[in-house]
Amino acid sequence: MRIHSLSRQCIKLFLPKRTAIMMMRTLVLCLGLVAGTFAFEAAPANRRAFLNKVAGASAAAVVASQVPLVANAEIEVPTQSTTYEFPNDWGLTYSYDSDAAKVRKHMVIATGLAKGSENMETFGKNMKKEMIDFVSYYRRFPKVAGKPSFSTLYTSINVLAGHYTSYGFKYPLPEKRRKRLYQEYAEIEKSLRRGR
Repeated sequence: MRIHSLSRQCIKLFLPKRTAIMMMRTLVLCLGLVAGTFAFEAAPANRRAFLNKVAGASAAAVVASQVPLVANAEIEVPTQSTTYEFPNDWGLTYSYDSDAAKVRKHMVIATGLAKGSENMETFGKNMKKEMIDFVSYYRRFPKVAGKPSFSTLYTSINVLAGHYTSYGFKYPLPEKRRKRLYQEYAEIEKSLRRGR
């Protein structure tokens, strides 16, 4: 019990709470997998075979425990701002890659707006219309609707449109929702760069 609490305190000192919890869960899962592999095997014949198995299982556990940390890297959420450049390129061009990039760019601006931003209500109305047009046009095509960039963008659109429906166009997004959206925007950008 004492070692467990000591390791938990060490992790709290060096890592954010969410990352530390995820790392602890992953480590417990990996140790369970290692124990499971040894439970159903015959006992090793000699010390060398035993050490090779333990070393291999430990290496696999270390690698497996690091994979979720890379995938869930923390996204830095920029502070909200009242100054921004109002876009003049609203609407669709009916080319998926350019439309997805444009909608994403406009959504990033919308997510970063603070209360009292100039033309915030007009921006929100244009944004909602563009999001609805994008989804209603592109979800009809199975090749586009199956892309990871589309499904993630669709999720982001639902979050932002839901905020506009519930709170109106004059109120900025709460911090928790902004963080989630910025994580999704990063995924969308990666997928679009890969053509997916």
